[in-house]
Amino acid sequence: MRIGVDAGGTFTDFIVFYDDGRPMATFKMRSDPRAPAEVILAGIERAAGKIKAEVVHGSTVATNALLERKGARTAFVTTAGFEDLIEIGRQNRAELYNLMPAPRRLLVDREMCFGVKERVYFDGSIALKPSAAEWKRVASRLKRSGAKSVAVCFLHAYQNPTNERAAAKALAREGVYLCTSHEISPEIREYERGSTTLVNAYVGPLMEKYLSQLERSPQGRRIQIMQSNGGFLSARDARKQAVRTVLSGPAGGLVGALETARASGFNQVLGFDMGGTSTDVSLVDGVARHTTEASLDGYPIRVPMLDIHTVGAGGGSIARVDAGGLLRVGPESAGADPGPACYGTGTEATVTDAHVVLGRIGAEQLLGGAMTIDTDRAAAAVDRIAQRLKIDRAAAAAGILRVANANMERAIRVVSVERGHDARDFALVAFGGCGGLHACEIAQELGIRTVIVPEYAGALSALGMLMADAVRDYAAGVLGRRDIEKMFVALERRARREARGALPSAEIERTADLRYRGQSYELNVPWNQGDPAQLFHREHEKIYGYANADRDVEIVTIRVRARTALEKPKLIRSASAKPGLPKQRRIWIADLKKTGGWKKIDVWKREHLTDRSKQGPALVLDYGSTTLVPPAWKFRVDRAGNLLLTV
Repeated sequence: MRIGVDAGGTFTDFIVFYDDGRPMATFKMRSDPRAPAEVILAGIERAAGKIKAEVVHGSTVATNALLERKGARTAFVTTAGFEDLIEIGRQNRAELYNLMPAPRRLLVDREMCFGVKERVYFDGSIALKPSAAEWKRVASRLKRSGAKSVAVCFLHAYQNPTNERAAAKALAREGVYLCTSHEISPEIREYERGSTTLVNAYVGPLMEKYLSQLERSPQGRRIQIMQSNGGFLSARDARKQAVRTVLSGPAGGLVGALETARASGFNQVLGFDMGGTSTDVSLVDGVARHTTEASLDGYPIRVPMLDIHTVGAGGGSIARVDAGGLLRVGPESAGADPGPACYGTGTEATVTDAHVVLGRIGAEQLLGGAMTIDTDRAAAAVDRIAQRLKIDRAAAAAGILRVANANMERAIRVVSVERGHDARDFALVAFGGCGGLHACEIAQELGIRTVIVPEYAGALSALGMLMADAVRDYAAGVLGRRDIEKMFVALERRARREARGALPSAEIERTADLRYRGQSYELNVPWNQGDPAQLFHREHEKIYGYANADRDVEIVTIRVRARTALEKPKLIRSASAKPGLPKQRRIWIADLKKTGGWKKIDVWKREHLTDRSKQGPALVLDYGSTTLVPPAWKFRVDRAGNLLLTV
């Protein structure tokens, strides 16, 4: 048995894969931000009992600790004279025309940044090694500071890590969580390398504590953690490299979206994951795109991860009327506690409450009736918005949904239109608890003609974790070096050495980051698929619209990926369609002229649908998700179990 677990802001999703041919099983539990490990252990116990199952888990511990500034008290140790590195950053302005931007929320105060008298030059030659007295001085200052975690980032350590290794040896005696930049992100650019190492140090102790709680299971189950790059790694490695898990949940969703779309014959897809707290969007043109230039809450994170764009728009996003009288939705979320008003504890109107008011979510609809909805409480919350806007309840609820749709549509344009892709060439894969309720309306605005809602849409991120491979990434900065092949061999040797047991029979992939001499950004290209320079020219022209074959090309970073493919669940419909007729429900829905009104429509259970197309408008209900089919859309369930909607 293998269990995929996705801990979201509102619900924690579980999906169980049996190796004896039984259909997969799925269920949800309310998340508890104060004790996430307890919810996960309870869910694993419910799924496996006394069976020694393997668990692949998408963790939000690192993400939440960073966003909420609840990480460990961390010290930043760097080359003397560079103590202000993190605070200065790149001096980029996120809000170009804001003359009084809010100050950055720093992970470390200035008094927690310590300089060491050391120096390595750009070519790796050592100009100054710290003395024993210098290490004693730094250790003494760290002890007085009360730091629980230490990030070490010296200038040009990616070329020669000797001084960083000496720092690790000297400071290890202090009993703190310690990480060095040459181990976390051995790449050019001291700010991005320092930021990545600092984030790792900030969230690492919490991840270590969290994983220790999960491993207390009496059955001693093997816990593996989903990485942001679309593969998973062992809990032991996640303790050391916590920064690699900051987008683990969304990464599982993208893997699940791609695999389910492929099962229905689609290779060009837009992933649309709308959960309770946020919406994650991504684009796959045959293969998933990776990046090493991601940023989370203003901090660059220089490790490989899937290219996913996140916006604060989910089922729990709070609606409000701003000082100018305009309706706003998100990014603040009601989360799991108190949750939307309709859950019985919240008081503010959310996107979910708007759906309840418009009849799209019924009182006994969520989780197969296991969770009751308070429709009166939802109506009261939306009424407060309506009164401020001086409109009726239905118009206010519809307005909340239109604003939320606009936010999510804008996010999809960021990963498609703004990067040279025509959204009309792609199918939209909608998942998450709320994805199916918004997908067709957003698709219409973007000109997308096909929407796919997978069978396990409400738990697709958890399913994606079971579809993922075991992966480890390695990198080395090589700017100005001539021994590229020797460096590749060294990385591969390390990958195979560390892969023993964890990644048996791992496949090794080589890539490199190249740029035109003088550029300040790179493009990643395969290494063993022809001349890397020619591949770079073609990629540059594809992305930026031009290439210059006469310009010198330089190699900045080389990368090695060790991947072991594992047995994956076969995506076929879990059960044959059962005979059944739709019920009728009165809901508020827009017609073909985009004017809204109340109308009786068919409400289908997904298990009653066949491969024969039916005509909207309609609602399709499943255990973990609901899909709204507008007028002019047809829908059917194919052999892979996917709900296909076409306009």
